[in-house]
Amino acid sequence: MKVKECNKKIKNMFPEHKDLIPGLREKNPHFAKIFEDHEQLDQRIIQLELNPVHLINDDIEALKRKKLHLKDEIYHLLQQHSKQLD
Repeated sequence: MKVKECNKKIKNMFPEHKDLIPGLREKNPHFAKIFEDHEQLDQRIIQLELNPVHLINDDIEALKRKKLHLKDEIYHLLQQHSKQLD
């Protein structure tokens, strides 16, 4: 994901942790992978929702649940890292 796109995502998803995310993405491969997977799912969901054939689709709902799970994991890692810095 491009830095500019990443910065936009950070501001919207976790504004309170916007300073932690770039460093964690560099230093923590697991965090970087989860963050990238979340972005890929987001793009896939957007593509599916743009096609009217897919508007009522259980697959989209499953992808959204998976994306939410990744977001929860990202948040948990951010919380953990934030506590370590205190």
